[in-house]
Amino acid sequence: MSGIVFVAREVDPAESRVAASVETVKKMKGLGFDVVVEGGAGLSSRIADTDYEAAGARIGSTADAKGADVVLKVRRPTDKEIKAYKSGALVIAIMDPYGNDKALAAMAKAGLTTFAMELMPRITRAQSMDVLSSQANLAGYQAVIDAAAEYDRALPMMMTAAGTVPAAKVFVMGAGVAGLQAIATAKRLGAAVSATDVRPAAKEQVASLGGKFIAVEDEEFKAAETAGGYAKEMSKEYQAKQAALVADHIAKQDIIITTALIPGRPAPKLVTRDMLKSMRPGSIAVDLAVERGGNIEGSEAGNVVEVEGVKVIGHLNMPGRIAASASLLYAKNLVTFLETLVNKETKAIAVNPDDELVKATMLTHAGQVVYPAFAAAPTKENA
Repeated sequence: MSGIVFVAREVDPAESRVAASVETVKKMKGLGFDVVVEGGAGLSSRIADTDYEAAGARIGSTADAKGADVVLKVRRPTDKEIKAYKSGALVIAIMDPYGNDKALAAMAKAGLTTFAMELMPRITRAQSMDVLSSQANLAGYQAVIDAAAEYDRALPMMMTAAGTVPAAKVFVMGAGVAGLQAIATAKRLGAAVSATDVRPAAKEQVASLGGKFIAVEDEEFKAAETAGGYAKEMSKEYQAKQAALVADHIAKQDIIITTALIPGRPAPKLVTRDMLKSMRPGSIAVDLAVERGGNIEGSEAGNVVEVEGVKVIGHLNMPGRIAASASLLYAKNLVTFLETLVNKETKAIAVNPDDELVKATMLTHAGQVVYPAFAAAPTKENA
């Protein structure tokens, strides 16, 4: 028997996702685990306790966390939750480790072996475990849906006997996973779509979705992609040239969606108040980087505000706004990773520290913060 998996109910009221689906409960049972789901954990994702029970799980309470060998969560556990786990347990979640040294120290001190799903390497083997991609995909979709809901005009061009409704002009800033899905969704809704990105490879991707690519294509642009596939920060000179081009383009748009995030860094400011002021009153801007300080000047985390006549959408946890879909994908990411931590022959938990997935995602182990970037994090009581 592999042990006990505890699926926690998220304590953050703003988190509507859950770390297991009916399908993944069945999968974990097949791996040899006993599965305990905290009562009500899946309700915000449209998964009833009875659905989990039918899949083979037992419905439990917070107290059941103490006996778990593996704890699955969406968000990093709080101090109170950490105290409820047994030493040696594996905890797998979206850990948000950057700048949270005290939280890492607390997990290390508790003897937990923790894994940050968002640090999963972008390699072929780990594609089905890529939480950033699965959740960003839905965030990009939802950004367009939210923009359309706030926009007081139709998105597609409509030719009627009473006249023609012009297509809305949508500009997506950042053509990563979220941006590409935003482009695709806006196109499906009939908008005229353009996009920009600092990575040369994005030009072809944008074009393949029917979008128009907007960028200063100089030598720096051609060398702008990092080995990990993330966009790297550009020089001040390039940023100035690109900002001028983008500013001119933004003035002609009805909806802009910003998606620029650099792991472990504050979100770069892409849209100034002057740019917003140049747009027509009633235009829409969606800031998908609002949780990291935002790409849009004046955006507010958790609110929809008017800035220079533009309605700026700053919803937190965009994937959680479509939790029923987001949870299914996230749960699949988790169970696919968990499967790599189980010995197929003995069905025992076997964490291989030399495995590239473990090396990339393990934060704490055996009382220490082991992830290289955070290894200097304090682990003493007076931290």
